[in-house]
Amino acid sequence: MEVFLFSCSVGVAVIAIGWGVLLLRASRREHLLARQRALQDYDVEPPREPTTGGGWVRALHRLGERAGAGRRSRGMHQELARAGYHSSAAADVYIGAKVLCFVVGVFAFSLLLIPLTDGFASAFFGIMLGATSLFFLPNLFVAVRRDRRRAEVASHLPDSIDLLDICVSSGMGLDMAWNSVARQIRRVSEPFADEMELTNLEINLGVPRSTAMRHMAERTGVEDISSLVALLIQSDRFGASIVDALRTFAQTLRETRSQKAGEAAERMSVKLLFPMVIFIFPALLIVMVGPAVLELLRVVGNS
Repeated sequence: MEVFLFSCSVGVAVIAIGWGVLLLRASRREHLLARQRALQDYDVEPPREPTTGGGWVRALHRLGERAGAGRRSRGMHQELARAGYHSSAAADVYIGAKVLCFVVGVFAFSLLLIPLTDGFASAFFGIMLGATSLFFLPNLFVAVRRDRRRAEVASHLPDSIDLLDICVSSGMGLDMAWNSVARQIRRVSEPFADEMELTNLEINLGVPRSTAMRHMAERTGVEDISSLVALLIQSDRFGASIVDALRTFAQTLRETRSQKAGEAAERMSVKLLFPMVIFIFPALLIVMVGPAVLELLRVVGNS
């Protein structure tokens, strides 16, 4: 009886959610139509849906646009930009993915736990716990992609500074050298090249170089880029040589990377202790002591 009541409550909740989504869709459509009519007087193009990624991306965008109205913040856009999602529709797709994961989790864990549990409270708690864990799955995906992208940019930054130093030393301007390095670095790191080209686009649109590079530091989350921005600003303000500044900065980055590699190598011995104790030492013990134990058992058995 409790299972039947729980199934009925889940069905009523799903119907209520669907009805609410339909009402929200209708109100959202009226709002967009009114906004489009208002924007026509100012020759401003209304926001469009993403054109890449297929129909499922557009479906997630529409779902997130309806479910996450007013919930998009600057911090969310910054985290998505650090993960490589610079589109204005990325936040809506992100929210839509979270809502979809939660709904799928509710249905999946309902089908899994309702036949296996007897009490209503335990089934409801398990369903909510499983659906909530799936709800935060996009957060984990974005965090992993963000950390991987930041590590890749940080690893290729010293080489790009060396190339920038070579280009500026040969007589090229800083902007031209920046474009040349962006083209060369694309062969080894497309994310870093994309960030450099986006910075160059902002400079061409009239944004000051220091501001554009600060935006690049915010998008990537790499502190060394912020240090590079401060270095270039000081060199420009005090009239110092940009070549010497870049050379010194590149040398500092190489030394820092070498120190980090040494620290990682020193920590490796401690990290290898646990696998050796768990996997290697028992195998060595069996190989070394096993024959003696077998011989002792044979002698005891014959006596």
